[in-house]
Formats: sequence, C-alpha cells, structure tokens
Amino acid sequence: MRTMLRFAFPMILGNLLQQCYNVADTLIVGRFLGPDALAAVGSAFTLMTFLTSILLGLCMGSGTVFSIRFGQRDTEGLKQGMCTSFLLITLLTVLLNAAVFIGLDWILLFLRVPDEVSGLMREYLIVIFCGIAATFLYNYFASLLRAVGNSAVPLLFLAVSAVLNIVLDLWFVLGLNRGVAGAAEATVISQYVSGLGIVIYTWLRYPMLRVSRRHFRIRRTSIREIVGFSVLTCVQQSVMNFGILMVQGLVNSFGPAVMAAFAAAVKIDAFAYMPVQDFGNAFSTFIAQNYGAKQEGRIRAGLKGGAAAVVAFCLVVSILIWLFARPLMLLFVDAGETAIVAEGVRYLRIEGSFYWGIGCLFLLYGLYRALGRPGMSVVLTVISLGTRVILAYLLSAVPLFGVTGIWWSVPIGWALADVTGLAYLKWKKADILDSSKGRFAP
Repeated sequence: MRTMLRFAFPMILGNLLQQCYNVADTLIVGRFLGPDALAAVGSAFTLMTFLTSILLGLCMGSGTVFSIRFGQRDTEGLKQGMCTSFLLITLLTVLLNAAVFIGLDWILLFLRVPDEVSGLMREYLIVIFCGIAATFLYNYFASLLRAVGNSAVPLLFLAVSAVLNIVLDLWFVLGLNRGVAGAAEATVISQYVSGLGIVIYTWLRYPMLRVSRRHFRIRRTSIREIVGFSVLTCVQQSVMNFGILMVQGLVNSFGPAVMAAFAAAVKIDAFAYMPVQDFGNAFSTFIAQNYGAKQEGRIRAGLKGGAAAVVAFCLVVSILIWLFARPLMLLFVDAGETAIVAEGVRYLRIEGSFYWGIGCLFLLYGLYRALGRPGMSVVLTVISLGTRVILAYLLSAVPLFGVTGIWWSVPIGWALADVTGLAYLKWKKADILDSSKGRFAP
C-alpha cells in the first residue's frame, strides 16, 4: 500500500495540475468575459477531453506494456515497444488533427451549440486544436517514465506549465484583451512547454531508454502486443468520453444557463475525483509490474489496500463537495447569476454523493488493463456510459425530472458497471491473477 501511494501521489498532483489548464481558462473567462464565454469554453473542454482521450488511451495502454517489460527486465522488448507505439500514435495524432480542423463546423452542429455561443466556441477551438500534438508528447513520455518507476518528473513539468498557463491567461485575456482566443493561446503554449520539456529530459537523463535504428524495425509480435493493449484501452477511453460528449450535446439543448452551470460544475467534479483516477493508473502500473514479475501475493495485497484507500478517500470528498458546493460554484460564476449557481450546486450534490462508484470503477479499469484483459475495461465503460446516455435522454424528456434526469443518470451508470466488474472478478479471479496463463507468459 505504501508503495502504491508513494508512486500515485506525484501522479495525482500532476493530473490536478493538468486540469488547471482548462480550469484556469474557465475561471478567468467566466469571471471576466461572462456566461456565454464560460459556456463556450466549458463545452470546448468536453470536446477536447474526448479527442485527447483517444491519444491518452493509446499512451496508457502502451504504458502497461512498458511496465510489464520493465518488470521482466526485458530492455530490448521495452525499446521495441517504445518505437512501435510512438510511430502508431504519431500517425494517429496527425490524422486526428487534420480531421478536427476539417470537420469543425459539423462538430459544432452535432453538439447543438446555441447561436450566441457558437462563434466564441469556434474561436476557442481553432486555437486549442493546435495543442493536440503537445498533449500526445507529454502523455506518451509521462507514461514511459511512470512505467520505469518515475512519476515525479512528469509532475515537475506540469507544475511549471500550469503556472505558466495561469500567468499567460491573465496576460492574454486581461492585459491584451484577446478574449477566448487568448485563453486558448495560453493553454497551447503551456502544453508545448510540458510536452517538449519532458521529451528532452527523458533523452538526456535516461540513456537506457535511448533507441537505435534497429528498434524501429517493427515486428509483428510487437505490433500485436501494443495494439492488444493500446487499442482496447483507447476504445475504453474514447467510448467513455464520447458518451460524455453526447451528454454535453443534450445539456446544450437546455440553453446557455445550463451549459454554463455544467461547465463550471464539471471542472469541480473533475478535481474532486481526479485523485482516484490517478490512483487507479498508479494501481494499474503496480499490478502490471508485479504481474510481469509473477508476484501474485503482492497483487492480491494491492487489491485489498487499493480498494480500502479509494472508498475512504471518496467518502471524505463526497462530504466536502456536499458542504461546499455553492462556494465552489461562486469561484466560477458571479453571485448574481442565481440560476446558474443553483443548477451547478444541484449537479454537484447529486454526483458528489456517489464518488465511491467512480472510484471503484477506476480501480477495475486499471486492474483489467494491467492483467492483460483490457477488453473487460471496454465492457465496463460501455455499461457505464451506455446507461448514462440512455437514461439521460429518457429522464430529461420527462417534465418531472428535466435536466436533473441527466445528473441522476451518471451514478446509476457507475453502479451498474461496478456490479458487473466485481461479479466478473469473483467468477474468474483465480485465472485472472495467474500470470502463467497471461499473454506475457514465457
């Protein structure tokens, strides 16, 4: 347990800092440019989360392969996997960048963005799309460093870029009057600082990770391993965030006030449960390394300790969110916007009461990814998000529920996925934990 927490802590701080990119935009835009700008930036955040989740899923899946190879002390296999995954994700990054620029108008139509918000959102997105490559670089090399046991350095680069982002946000928005485009420009510049910085650090400080020409000779076995983990993890991440994107479109149909409330509340929500998401990623690395090293006893101990830590943390955070929902909303929205504040508070108190559900789900995602069954993570994501999307559309159409039905659909989806994941673990536990039966067995 001590090992997992020590490894997870820098990751938790790092991703909280990463959230600061868009939160700084949202907070400064909401306070100084008004509710319509807040709605535009908030909706853009949901879209960017979906797009970058594709790259993040590939990096996380690759990181699992790196962790297992590191646990096996197979340096050549690690370098082979590094080159294979880097080339694949680079190609996807280029294609993704081209697709979003070409399809921007269609994207705004799909999200049902109101006319009073669409111009601002388009202005923000045109700039923010330029940072997709930086997001790939940072997450790829952060996953690589974490796989070899270094979760502190990614935190350092994020800390520098997060502070830079806030400074540039204030300068571009307030000093230069650049509006929402200025907020996006600050974010993109900061993303490239962290992305390029971590690349240079890894090359200089980790000679053992430097690859040569022979490692770029892609082998079928290496492609199969990377694709087996990365694609399914990517599908899991993208399905999860595509469901959220569909819900965002439904939220947008209720108008700018509900959009603004959702935009602010989601940022608070992300900060609240981000630590358990990162603990789940650290948990996955811990399990994968011990799976590669055939340490079944440590895997079982990690399961018990991880579950206890996540549930305890979630209960504490739930209480805090319930008590301070209104003051937290007022960080983003002027007190005079009573309808926006009230809707945001309602969202936070509903979601915040059930953080234990998402906490357990993150552990299950990490467990199945680490033990060579990323397909099960996809199944759980489909159950969670499928339930959420279907119930959101059904309940919101009932006058008794309205937009509140969207909020209630989320914890119901979490609970159903948790029940499914735990039932499968109980049924297949002996086979799942037996490393001699996994795809990485000698």
